[in-house]
Amino acid sequence: MEILDISVPIRERMPVYPGNAGVALRRVDSIADGAVANVSAVDLGAHTGTHVDAPNHFIDGAPGVDAVALAPLMGDAVVVDATAVAKTIDAAAVAAVGVPAGAERVLFRTRNSQLWEQDEFSEDFVSFDASGARALLDAGVRLVGIDYLSIGDPGAHHALLGADAAVVEGLDLRAVEPGPYQFLCLPLKLVGSDGGPARAVLIRTT
Repeated sequence: MEILDISVPIRERMPVYPGNAGVALRRVDSIADGAVANVSAVDLGAHTGTHVDAPNHFIDGAPGVDAVALAPLMGDAVVVDATAVAKTIDAAAVAAVGVPAGAERVLFRTRNSQLWEQDEFSEDFVSFDASGARALLDAGVRLVGIDYLSIGDPGAHHALLGADAAVVEGLDLRAVEPGPYQFLCLPLKLVGSDGGPARAVLIRTT
């Protein structure tokens, strides 16, 4: 069994979506200064690094991340190669990448993966539009993951979150080959929050 950690390390001066809070990590108690233990504090946004979007991120009054169903976030998944997509994953692009029939959890490895090598956010990233999101829903997909900080435009978010599909953003798929895996991604249980940072892994058993 091989476990692949596909979470983005949370660090200061990491890429964050424009307008979102950055990361500040500080030591509040230190053994070196006489404390009995090292204790740190961290400030960060709910959509930092690898994270799960909650329905109330785009749908006012909808459930927060503490209420999202966990079952879609665990189980059989497939990583698909979408590196040929230049900008927008629309319905035609979904058809072109060849999502396997019956797949319920699909992670899109795009050219975004290389953007994690930069410290600054890049506006030039691949993402979904509403037609691409609806094509996945029509195929029975109930979890969609992507390798940068937004799954797509407002239409894509509304389509997926409105259908109670799980949305995982900020995956690091640089070292991941396309194919089948077991997937596990659990967000922090932040009551009422519109998103939650998460640790995500892929497990390869063959």
